[in-house]
Amino acid sequence: MEHFDHLTQDLQKFIEKQKIFFVGTATSEGLINISPKGLESLKVIDQNKILWMNLTGSGNESAAHTQENPRMTLMFISFEKKPLILRIYGEAKAIHRLDEKWDDLSSSFPESNGSRQIFDLTVSLVQTSCGYAVPYYDFKGERDILKKWNESAGKKGIQKYWKENNAQSLDGIETNIEKKNIERS
Repeated sequence: MEHFDHLTQDLQKFIEKQKIFFVGTATSEGLINISPKGLESLKVIDQNKILWMNLTGSGNESAAHTQENPRMTLMFISFEKKPLILRIYGEAKAIHRLDEKWDDLSSSFPESNGSRQIFDLTVSLVQTSCGYAVPYYDFKGERDILKKWNESAGKKGIQKYWKENNAQSLDGIETNIEKKNIERS
């Protein structure tokens, strides 16, 4: 096991090759959330900065949690020949569609009506471990279900989904998705 205060060049290259990562967040009390993520939703900006585009999904736990407790952990796992588990610890700030930085930061990602927030993660600790017990898996391709759903729902349909499904965390914490992402006419 090794610890670093930044992402080395080798670890940045490892992240760029990954097709899946996991995000962990929690408030001081209540449920801990761990979510698998994929697609082109993560960018390493430099050795201590990562951007993650949070796409519309079943819940919005990370947005609710980081309002109260900005701690976030990202985990990457090698399922290929060389085993490795990479954990990245830091503090995240959510950038929403109506925030000043949105246009600039969102240009780093493929355009999607389903883009909810961008998490700007400042890295404080990087940990690697062996991953010897992680099995081999082969990548067969990206799922296109979310992309198709976003396209068919359209902007209004996604906003309706946010109001109905993403306004509160499982613990009842307001995510402020309406206030921060939906323009009033």
